[in-house]
Amino acid sequence: MSVALNLDQTANQHHATNQPCPALSPALKSRLATPLKIGTVEVHSRVLQSPLSGVTDLVFRRLVRRYAPQSMMYTEMVSAAELHHVRKLPQVMEVDPDERPISIQLFDRRPEFLAEAAKKAVAQGADTIDINMGCPVNKITKNGGGSSLLRDPDTAARIVETVSAAVPVPVTAKTRIGWSEEDINALAFARRLESAGAQMLTLHGRTRSQGYNGTADWSWIAKVKQALSIPVIANGDIFSVDAALDCLEQTQADGVMCSRGTLGYPFLVGEIDHYLKTGERRTPPTVIERLRCAQEHLIMLAEYKGKSGIRQARKHMAWYAKGFDGAAELREKLCRIESVEAGCDLLEDAITVISPESCHHSPRKTAIV
Repeated sequence: MSVALNLDQTANQHHATNQPCPALSPALKSRLATPLKIGTVEVHSRVLQSPLSGVTDLVFRRLVRRYAPQSMMYTEMVSAAELHHVRKLPQVMEVDPDERPISIQLFDRRPEFLAEAAKKAVAQGADTIDINMGCPVNKITKNGGGSSLLRDPDTAARIVETVSAAVPVPVTAKTRIGWSEEDINALAFARRLESAGAQMLTLHGRTRSQGYNGTADWSWIAKVKQALSIPVIANGDIFSVDAALDCLEQTQADGVMCSRGTLGYPFLVGEIDHYLKTGERRTPPTVIERLRCAQEHLIMLAEYKGKSGIRQARKHMAWYAKGFDGAAELREKLCRIESVEAGCDLLEDAITVISPESCHHSPRKTAIV
């Protein structure tokens, strides 16, 4: 098996295209050209990679950072309760000393547990501590964590206060606009967090009851941005450069956070970051370049996590295999791979039969997942 896996060269070869992007107002464009200041931390990018459970491990972050070296990355969310009872830190907290800036996201509802977990996270190299107040998954919310904190702003505020007092790095929070359509409390909740000491807020424009369905309501992000003095990052439906620019203009937010848009597409954060810094659209990867990246992702996960890495890679491979003839059949096969060789061979076979018509550069408009 012979596979060319050095995508660093590819990253440098993605030049600008001439396709127009939505315009940013001069004042917003000027503000976004300056570093993002999160308390004492200065980040030279206005585009962030969201924490995603089972996705944003060390391997994935390395791929994203290849195209967005200055962007803030987030670990998978870490359970403060589990950290309280283990001696060895979980792999999800592993941080490469060279991958800066980096934030470790924690979840729980007990301020003291979160404070102790935050100390461990800082020892691991976290530049900021992010508190998850937006996860809609039942197993998280039923224990009072994630988006359930939207219904308990007093506890949410105590968490921010307690964790801020425990660590020397900025404490931030990621949340949603409300628990349900009938219970949207984004403004009041955001103000409480800012008063409690949060140094930045990331707001997903959906309610907990929506999960990931429907459309993100960016109008609430605009209202929160207008009400707060700390940075507000917009999250939700950021699947392309165009979407990011539309969101920034509509919300006047201090940056955007990419989530599901990066599944099978670790190029997105870099594409948006490049446009904000240069005013030029970076040429998106071809289908073949995406599949080459999938091969590398598989190999890196196997080296990092062994057999479990290969199993985890199956979903990643399926996310990459989109948008070309034969993709559905390829995804079905990739979801059953048991070895690196099997996965790489399947991808290599697909690459050899990709038609020239499929191997063109086209700007991404929507999610490929």
